[in-house]
Amino acid sequence: MNEKIGKVTLNLDYYEGQDFYSDGVIEEHLLELVKHHEPEEYQDIILKEKNWAVMYHLSQQRENILEWYPITKEDSVLEIGAGCGAISGVLAKKAGRVVANDLSKMRSSINAWKNKEAENLEIVVGNFNTVSDNLTETFDYVTLIGVFEYAKTYIQEEEPYRVFLDKINRHLKPNGKILMAIENKLGLKYFAGCKEDHVGRMFEGIEGYKNTSGVETFSKRELEKLLDANGYHNYRFYYPYPDYKFATTIYSDSYLPKKGELRNNRRNFDAERLLLFDEGLAFDTMISAELFPHFSNSFFVEIQKKEENNA
Repeated sequence: MNEKIGKVTLNLDYYEGQDFYSDGVIEEHLLELVKHHEPEEYQDIILKEKNWAVMYHLSQQRENILEWYPITKEDSVLEIGAGCGAISGVLAKKAGRVVANDLSKMRSSINAWKNKEAENLEIVVGNFNTVSDNLTETFDYVTLIGVFEYAKTYIQEEEPYRVFLDKINRHLKPNGKILMAIENKLGLKYFAGCKEDHVGRMFEGIEGYKNTSGVETFSKRELEKLLDANGYHNYRFYYPYPDYKFATTIYSDSYLPKKGELRNNRRNFDAERLLLFDEGLAFDTMISAELFPHFSNSFFVEIQKKEENNA
């Protein structure tokens, strides 16, 4: 069953009739905001409301993680974990076709209203496992923006990360790519006193998620080893700064930051934090020691499709 919100198609064929997760009444508020305001008004709303959730879901700065990437109108994209559509809009602007998937109908409705002029956007509501089993279309890109770290929650298998990657791999065209954005568990901000983004506890990732189940991020070396062990040998790391959520600069191994460049370090807008040391000066030390890639707060990883004979 399909619904139309503006020019966007809301596909409910795999929706189970209720949302199994929600941030509560703020989502209803977000829905009213996007129903009655245009995107060019969002920045004024953010400044007026001074609310983390409103900023997080409506800020156009969220699009910076993919605005620079060379997706074209010849390309099709599968977006997994689309949420309220912070990234769906930039994908629809750049690509020829976008299929966005999210488990929540409320969040998908916010996405549809937010991007209601995008006639090339289809939002499929439902559990990705079910959607994946019924999806025959293949894509040039599959995006995992803040999603891969939850694989243990949604993939009830002995090797959830491998299973998740291989499910995605099947939906890629022969030269397709996975585009992943994820926090670095050893990001400098966590040593300096920021709370871990997913569980809201200080030093949780650094200490190996000893009090956490169902979600975890990785260091650069851990992520490299995970990809290599599962046959994904062709990948490239980029380093969004200050992080992937509100990136202002995307660094790469061929263009790393210089001393003095990294001074926008006041993270954790949603929670209190400690200020244990000057992160800018600490980044300068990491840069001098050629260690910045390992202490970048976030990663953006471009992963080439794995061919079956390389499995």
